[in-house]
Amino acid sequence: MNFTKLLFSSKSQAHYGVFSRSYYTNRVNKATLYSRISPLGGPDKSVEAELEDWLKHGKNIRVAELQRIIHDLRKRKRFTQALQVSEWMNKKGLCAFSPTEHAVQLDLIGKVRGFDSAESYFNKLKDQDKTDKTYGALLNCYVRQRQTDKSLSHLQKMKELGFGLTALTYNDIMCLYTNTGQHEKVPDVLREMKENNVSPDNFSYRICINSFGVMSNLEGMEGVLAEMENQPHINMDWNTYAVVANFYIKAGLTGKAIDALKKSEQKLDNKDGTGYNHLISLYSSLGDKAEVLRLWGLEKTACKRYLNKDFSTMLQSLVKLDELEEAEKVLEEWESSGNCYDLRIPNIVIVGYIRKGLHEKAEAMLENLMEKDKITTPNSWGSVAASYLDKGQVKKAFECMKAALSLFVEGKGWKPNLRVVAGILDWLGDEGSVSDTEEFVESLRRTIPVDRKMYHALLKAHIKHGERVDKVLDRMKADKINEDEETKTILAMKSS
Repeated sequence: MNFTKLLFSSKSQAHYGVFSRSYYTNRVNKATLYSRISPLGGPDKSVEAELEDWLKHGKNIRVAELQRIIHDLRKRKRFTQALQVSEWMNKKGLCAFSPTEHAVQLDLIGKVRGFDSAESYFNKLKDQDKTDKTYGALLNCYVRQRQTDKSLSHLQKMKELGFGLTALTYNDIMCLYTNTGQHEKVPDVLREMKENNVSPDNFSYRICINSFGVMSNLEGMEGVLAEMENQPHINMDWNTYAVVANFYIKAGLTGKAIDALKKSEQKLDNKDGTGYNHLISLYSSLGDKAEVLRLWGLEKTACKRYLNKDFSTMLQSLVKLDELEEAEKVLEEWESSGNCYDLRIPNIVIVGYIRKGLHEKAEAMLENLMEKDKITTPNSWGSVAASYLDKGQVKKAFECMKAALSLFVEGKGWKPNLRVVAGILDWLGDEGSVSDTEEFVESLRRTIPVDRKMYHALLKAHIKHGERVDKVLDRMKADKINEDEETKTILAMKSS
């Protein structure tokens, strides 16, 4: 569980023009501009052609609709497309951009092209558009890319211009110090905030609580939590208590962790799957199977539809607890849920099997998935191969590594484990057929550079079965691999 993500999960959604309401399409299946843009999918797909085509066919475009589309694309992290819509709207002159529209575009530029481009856009703005909104958006760009000097000098400029600093501004600076590992500076920002009569919000307190926790200053953490609980304008939330519980767990303070988790659950919205996931993960860290299963039952009752990420959290928790039989039950629930297939879900259980030395079960699950025409990964098969090799079952390791190599795709990040490859090559040279050794080496050549060990396996296999080795030696020479003492020893076997 990513507790940094938990820390930032409820950061104000009103950040420079992001509002909390979702944008829904027309329920009567009437074609809308959004219904044309939404299916475009990946961030690399341009939306400008769709916008131009919409205009070309004489259809009206309302500014409010474009703004809602931008908001929705941002919410879905399709920042490139959101920026395309914003820039197109500006280029077409469909409305005079206010500081708010400029702030949104500036924020998107920062996300897509980096702070240098955002800075350039800001510098070209008219003076009347350089308001607290656009200054704040640029500050956020600097913070996001951890530009400490630029962030602090920009903040100073905002102070000199007399902009009323808000909780959002101070939160940005606290985020900057958090993201750059300067946790000791965060409480000073909270103190300055209060001295300037700016009321900290939930996020202000939570990030300060996190900083004390990271510094293992639990007394400081508890002091900020107590202050937060006593603020009349603060509505305590589940994730603040979850952050506190996480630090208690790390410190081995089980009793205090459980108290914080109970408070967290009391603040949880019944339909908040994310909250249930965090609590399940935390209870698994405490080794509490009963609470993990209880919360899973509550989540399934409260959240009528549960997502792959919910199953993922639950499976990870059960595997951490070594409760593989329970994990198998949850995996069956996932398989019958109708959710889209995600190879990462069964892989959680496969990894659990491997860690427990149950490589036969891991292999059986992979074979079952393949029989159902489901995707498996070379990494999964490679892990099972390593497990078999460690148990001395080299032939099984060979079969699993062959499956892994058959799934290899260039550029996808997987490479075979060289220790496992070496073990299999040794075995093939001594026990394998010429055809098996040739096929295996040919598969390896597509994934890793050819080396002497591959040729030694080929030479030994050929000699053992009475085959000529001159062509193997020619290929070895062509690959610029020189004979060494081991090569000469192998070749000497031919005449003995």
